[in-house]
Amino acid sequence: MNEMKITRAQKWNAYKKNPLSLTLRILVTLAAVITIGVLMLLIGYILIKGLPYLKPSMFAWKYTSDNVSMMPAIINTITMTGLSLLIAVPLGVFSAIYLVEYAKRGNKLVGVIRMTAETLTGIPSIVYGLFGFLLFVIACKFSYSIIAGALTLSIMVLPVVLRTTEEALKAVPDTFREGSFGLGAGRLRTVFKVVLPSAVPGIVAGIILSVGRIVGETAALIYTSGTVAGVAENLLSSGRTLSVHMYALSSEGLHVDQTYATAVVLLIMVIGINALSYLAARRITAR
Repeated sequence: MNEMKITRAQKWNAYKKNPLSLTLRILVTLAAVITIGVLMLLIGYILIKGLPYLKPSMFAWKYTSDNVSMMPAIINTITMTGLSLLIAVPLGVFSAIYLVEYAKRGNKLVGVIRMTAETLTGIPSIVYGLFGFLLFVIACKFSYSIIAGALTLSIMVLPVVLRTTEEALKAVPDTFREGSFGLGAGRLRTVFKVVLPSAVPGIVAGIILSVGRIVGETAALIYTSGTVAGVAENLLSSGRTLSVHMYALSSEGLHVDQTYATAVVLLIMVIGINALSYLAARRITAR
């Protein structure tokens, strides 16, 4: 207790000598409290408005205008998310490995790729939707389909995966690489056995950000995957995701309460996927 009192007294004296530090600490603490408060308020609002309207009929296998079931949308969302990540993650991770581990330092091409990735990150989703519509729906003749939506979303999240993976690889100390080379390992073995496992938390963080964007995307999918309220029979069939399902219900204006109930399920899905990704990253890091 005495040591704690002395520490607090020393901190208080330091704040007296430098009032700016105290002001900055108060502002930082206030910003954190406001951020957490807004998040809790948003989650609480969605739960209060949506939980009373979560009924078994909303989880029926087949959608009708009476039950407005979200089960087909849930299945389509999982399919869309998995397919988009299956395309974007390998491309993003391998591209980042090339930029960090294989490309020469000072290479102008690397600078162009990084600038392009950062630019693509800020492009509105509606632009991606129009691009996917012109390329995949019309030019490739996929029509409104799950594969057209997944390809569009994979292009959308590819810059996020690439940049986060690149920063995670840069954060791995060079001593890890030097130690591996010193033991006789080649570059490929060093990358996959030493560098990548150390960068897993950063890579998973990028994947989690990508999942959040994929699950919550609406505009791009309206132009590419369509709004059919049923389970997609195959990758070339049309189907709506949960976010598109929410948009359709709210725009019709007939099932506003069910829209909030869908938002609750969407929130739970995002939290669940993030939690599973976090646990997987911890297990891989522990190994």
